[in-house]
Amino acid sequence: MAEAVESPGDQETASPRPLFAGLSDISISQDIPIEGEITIPMRSRIREFDSSTLNESVQNTIMRDLKAVGKKFMHVLYPRKSNTLLRDWDLWGPLILCVTLALMLQRGSVDSEKDGGPQFAEVFVIVWFGAVTITLNSKLLGGNISFFQSLCVLGYCILPLTVAMLICRLVLLAESGPVNFMVRLFVVTVMFAWSVIASTAFLADSQPPNRKALAVYPVFLFYFVISWMILTFTP
Repeated sequence: MAEAVESPGDQETASPRPLFAGLSDISISQDIPIEGEITIPMRSRIREFDSSTLNESVQNTIMRDLKAVGKKFMHVLYPRKSNTLLRDWDLWGPLILCVTLALMLQRGSVDSEKDGGPQFAEVFVIVWFGAVTITLNSKLLGGNISFFQSLCVLGYCILPLTVAMLICRLVLLAESGPVNFMVRLFVVTVMFAWSVIASTAFLADSQPPNRKALAVYPVFLFYFVISWMILTFTP
């Protein structure tokens, strides 16, 4: 039996096969659904709903903010290298501390021509103007921290000095004398060192290595002025 052999001429004259000719032989099983719905998965929807704060009550919002402020207070009381104050910054804590400190430093004057307003405004302006100046100095030195993050750290680190002011007010209820002054001096010195150490623990890594001293010195001066106001306070 002889097999027929196609000549090269027959192959050239044959018509080319269509490109998608084989697709007609593919069959889709009836069990495989080919229609669908483009929707967000239910789990993603629930997760997005839980993380949204638009639908929560005012009470839950206030409690959530108070818990966040309390956690930042704990970070200041136990200073360690952490990014909590930098990552989740807010100005509620610094505002509360500044107002509390200004109210405790306010003097009640017997003279009707002099009230406690200037003292309150003086403390308020010194705290915020000093914090803004230190922040600008940090940015000019090449720090990689934002403006409000620096204000947050400097404001929260006033907490030890606010505690020192409260202790000094209690000590001043006793009779004045050398012992009274020495107790207040010791308390203010310890709290001053605490504020400086806590603030530098959060801000040191944000400054260039060769400029850390230039960034820490204004912080030292800022808390020293507040400490001096607390130490020299007389009711």
